[in-house]
Amino acid sequence: MAKVLFITPKEVKRKSIIDGNTDDDKLVQFIETAQDVHIQGYLGTKLYKRLMDLCQTNDIEDSEYSNYKDLLDEYISPMLVWYTQCTYIPFAPYKIGNKGMSKESDQDSDSIGVKDIDRILGEANNLAEFYSKRFVDYMCDNNSLFPEYNQSGDGGMEASEEVNYTGWNLSRWYE
Repeated sequence: MAKVLFITPKEVKRKSIIDGNTDDDKLVQFIETAQDVHIQGYLGTKLYKRLMDLCQTNDIEDSEYSNYKDLLDEYISPMLVWYTQCTYIPFAPYKIGNKGMSKESDQDSDSIGVKDIDRILGEANNLAEFYSKRFVDYMCDNNSLFPEYNQSGDGGMEASEEVNYTGWNLSRWYE
């Protein structure tokens, strides 16, 4: 089975702070990583694979799978947008080529410091955790709609219901 991404680079750019001119090829690997690490962790491997199968076959568009479609659109996609940013931000200014590693810069922009990057990454992580908490709350209330959610075995990951969401901390912006 080919790897299915639950969101596109275009969606990430449209719903995030990532510039619309960012090359899609630079984002795909971070979408995939965020999906594998974070989303699979919350869904558990069985539900994760079920959603991938439904997307691959396009059955997710059928009315009989509307619960899965809603889950993907309303809960998983927002989480994935923010986890993609959390995964991408630390690597964004760097590239590795034949001559080694370099840091990209734009003549018309000022680069920001580590403190600013940490602050942005922290806020992106807060939003990712908010959407994760929202997902977990929904699944706790509606897990009967998704029988794969509570299934384990086959050496896959079990669904995690733990989110470290602490809420907004605006004081960090005004230090």
